Amino acid sequence: MSTDIDTLLQGLQTHMPVATAPFDAAAQRTGLVIVDEVNGFATVGAGPLAPPVPNPQVSRMVEETDRLARRFAAEGWPIAAFLDTHTPGKPEPPYPPHCERGTGQEELVPELAWLHDCAHATLIEKDCINGFVGAIDADGGTNRIVDWARAGRIETALVVGICTDICVMDFVLTMLSARNHGLMPGLAEIVVYEPGCATYGLDLETAAELGLPETASHPQALAHHLGLYFMASRGARLAAEVR
Repeated sequence: MSTDIDTLLQGLQTHMPVATAPFDAAAQRTGLVIVDEVNGFATVGAGPLAPPVPNPQVSRMVEETDRLARRFAAEGWPIAAFLDTHTPGKPEPPYPPHCERGTGQEELVPELAWLHDCAHATLIEKDCINGFVGAIDADGGTNRIVDWARAGRIETALVVGICTDICVMDFVLTMLSARNHGLMPGLAEIVVYEPGCATYGLDLETAAELGLPETASHPQALAHHLGLYFMASRGARLAAEVR
């Protein structure tokens, strides 16, 4: 199976290439956006959508995010962190109940818990895949991520988080459209830091054993690549290094 995945990944890189370049965060007013690095998605065994065993890609994401966030905090630069947080009993199809309020799954991973006390961090709870939509108040009057970008005079949003091809991608694509629509006049660019992103793996056989549909199959390396590709194809910059 790994050989098949490697072959597919090579084909994707040939026909749907993903290219990265260094990014200088100090060259413009940059804000860091952390998407859903909560226990329910990134702490081993913390819930139905958390990794069942240690995962190198997820571990790398947390380490890189912590490193970046601490540098941003030291510089006094804006940070926004989304926390996937659901009302108990309220479903989010097609996923099983996860990150319900009060379970601990909705809390930041231990390595990032310090953000709760960081004066430069804005924490935003969301109850849906797309953080931009989840940041809209119930009355539709305000959007917390738009307010954050405007108040911080953000010129570039540097995005990290989980999952590359789901919550991260949906947020980035919507932010690009919102930028083009003029909702955040100062925002010029969205940069996705690849080492700071991760997704999950679920092979087709395991999905079938769990009684899930074929669409639940989710090869980690392929899904990560495709998420990066679609974000780049829509206008986001991909970075493998942040200076």
